[in-house]
Amino acid sequence: MSADVSMGGPAQPLPTLGNRTETTEPKRKTSNIRYPFWFGGSATSMAACVTHPFDLVRVRLQTRAASAPRSMSGTFLKILKSEGPLGLYSGISASVLRQLTYSTVRFGLYEELKQRAGPETSFPLLVAMATSSGFVGGLAGNFADVLNVRMQNDTALPAHMRRNYKHAVDGLVRMTREEGARSWFRGWLPNCTRAAATTAGQLATYDIAKRLLLDYTPLEDTLTTQLLASFMAGLTTATVTNPIDVVKTRAMSAEKKQGMFELVGELSRAQGVRWVVRGWVPSFLRQGPHTICIFLFLEMHRKLYRQFKGLE
Repeated sequence: MSADVSMGGPAQPLPTLGNRTETTEPKRKTSNIRYPFWFGGSATSMAACVTHPFDLVRVRLQTRAASAPRSMSGTFLKILKSEGPLGLYSGISASVLRQLTYSTVRFGLYEELKQRAGPETSFPLLVAMATSSGFVGGLAGNFADVLNVRMQNDTALPAHMRRNYKHAVDGLVRMTREEGARSWFRGWLPNCTRAAATTAGQLATYDIAKRLLLDYTPLEDTLTTQLLASFMAGLTTATVTNPIDVVKTRAMSAEKKQGMFELVGELSRAQGVRWVVRGWVPSFLRQGPHTICIFLFLEMHRKLYRQFKGLE
């Protein structure tokens, strides 16, 4: 994950070529530093503030009415025209609350499992650890995700259907009072499934992509390597999670409760297989920068921590 968390070991001699022996230079170094578990939640909250407008456009596209713009640019312009620049940050409080719950749990659990597994963990095991961590994190942050979807989609609804939550806390109180505590877990299965796929796409893919770049290219453990690995992780995440995200968004924004399979059937009948890629472009445009921002902010947290502890 980070620049100082390694997956490598000491230099290994290669077979003799002619009259000389080549030795690989160690590109990665082992670190036993245990960072605070909340770093992941803090870093993703900061990243969410950067990429929130893309997430808002994605939600609007996935829940749009027949008369709404079908393109990302059209949706973006409609928000600016009808709600102003601040409209691009509708629901930001719920978005940050979601990251502080969901991402704190998934990052903290994944890092703990990875530390216990050792530095040379295989890709299938990394995927399994990331998937389980994401599922648990998705359950922990489900209530905030319900609020996030509702607040982002609220102004796109007719006036009589709007909930008009003032902020995340107001939304949580009203949702609990009006719909009961069970509303916290509305759409939990598609949400947790998406969270599991997102975490596997981001964290496991990033770790493996970075390992491959370091082992099979001349690249060192620098910002360039981190950016390339983050981009690969973002591309993977957007592709894997988009169908799940469409179902999750529909389930959380619907007026009546619907099961995941019922929603899939409804979408397939109405749109064919095209619903699987609906909103993919804004999803990727959010996931790519969001994933990059996550790891940049995470590295910043860790660097400051090492400086504070005198570990540089």
